[in-house]
Amino acid sequence: MTEKILPNQFPVYVTGSPDAPLAVIVIQEAFGVNDHIRSVADRFADSGYFAVAPELFHRAGSPEVPYDDFPSAMKYLGGLDREGLTNDLNATTDFLATMGYHAPNVAVVGYCMGGAVSFYAATLGTVGAAVSFYGGGVETGRFGLPSLLELAPSLKCPWLGLYGDLDSGIPVEQVEALRRATAPLAVTTEVVRYADAGHGFNCDARPAAFNEEASLDATRRTLEFFEAHLVAK
Repeated sequence: MTEKILPNQFPVYVTGSPDAPLAVIVIQEAFGVNDHIRSVADRFADSGYFAVAPELFHRAGSPEVPYDDFPSAMKYLGGLDREGLTNDLNATTDFLATMGYHAPNVAVVGYCMGGAVSFYAATLGTVGAAVSFYGGGVETGRFGLPSLLELAPSLKCPWLGLYGDLDSGIPVEQVEALRRATAPLAVTTEVVRYADAGHGFNCDARPAAFNEEASLDATRRTLEFFEAHLVAK
């Protein structure tokens, strides 16, 4: 469990054994690579993965934003763009390649803003499976990226989307539109909805948002999805 600085001065949180058969890239929420995201990465490591969490706010000093400070989170989100995200995702997979991990061995999972970024990562051809926890930007693109509906035809690997019906920022109608947009693709896609969960249901650091039942089921599905679609290095 440590922070590594990649050659372009890009910090990533690293946990687990580099001898693990599979790797997972954990994409942060809007609040940075904080204790919660590090704990999520650690849990993947405990499940047998080599896990890395790229610090996407590194151009602003890698801040960790308190969960009740939405104005600061929005400020740092406003500093993200397509070029920077692409460079950071590629730097992360390049780092994994130095340890013998290539697309068929690498998963990506993202939470909140990271859910949208993980969907984008699945269009780059550098990962073998992707999962989005309540990833927004379904109809309107964010961070200089197209909307998820626009990106859908470009998915290059299996993708699983996990959403809460009580998420006011991602209405059920948008979730179902994304299901329709991804269903005909050649790659495997799946959308799961949780009737009693809202946005952030996986975040046990936010008691008001956390839904233990949905979190446990979504995590189980994530691990099963990765196991079904990745191959060991």
